[in-house]
Amino acid sequence: MNYRPSQVSMSIPPFPPAVKWLMIVTVAIWFIGQVILEGFLKVPLTDIFALQPGQVLFDYYIWQLFSYMFLHSQSQVTHIVFNMLMLWFMGAELETRWGTKSFLAFYIINGIGAALIYIFGIAMYSYFSGSQKGLLVPVVGASGSLFALMLAYGWLFGDRVIYFFMVFPMKARYFVMILGFIQVSSLLTSGVVGGEVAHLAHLGGILSGIVYIFFWGLYKTRVQEAKNKKKTRNLRLIVNNDEQEGSKKRDPRYWN
Repeated sequence: MNYRPSQVSMSIPPFPPAVKWLMIVTVAIWFIGQVILEGFLKVPLTDIFALQPGQVLFDYYIWQLFSYMFLHSQSQVTHIVFNMLMLWFMGAELETRWGTKSFLAFYIINGIGAALIYIFGIAMYSYFSGSQKGLLVPVVGASGSLFALMLAYGWLFGDRVIYFFMVFPMKARYFVMILGFIQVSSLLTSGVVGGEVAHLAHLGGILSGIVYIFFWGLYKTRVQEAKNKKKTRNLRLIVNNDEQEGSKKRDPRYWN
């Protein structure tokens, strides 16, 4: 990955492999698994695969850290529609820039990171408030990963103009800042476990994205420094190889 800002005009994004298959798999799980199997046949997929902090902490349902991001609301179709549109619009350009493997790693790791931050926040809230509600409420959706993607998009394409609410033009960096502010204010007004939106998970995605970008940049810097040192060690400078009159012929001397 290359986390350097750029200025590129907005265009219709393509469908690179990871974005395309993430969309296909997510929509298929929602429609076949949640709408048909769970909605009509009463198979309890949400109870098993949604993120429930209490189950992860006490029953060790570790897979929920991963599986929750592929589930969405059954009753609100707009939940999955807007999430998939966001994945397409922002994820496509990021995957094109980073490559499929790096993009997929960013998406999955930050989805898990958002879940861990959410569970930690809920556990702290439950401990200090005495309320167990947050430990029992299931969380579904790819929003944790998507907010991390928005952060990366705002960093890389900060000067690109996008339309807030599809009406107000603004630069991508300000769009990301506004969304972050909305999540913070919503969390403060509705509470950690209040409302139908997991604002803490959204903020967890942003925080996880910041940590990921920081350590990835640090790792790339270390790798580049190691490569530069290796190249420097392999350089040899030949000195004093000209034979002078009356001197004995000898092998060239090097600086390694």
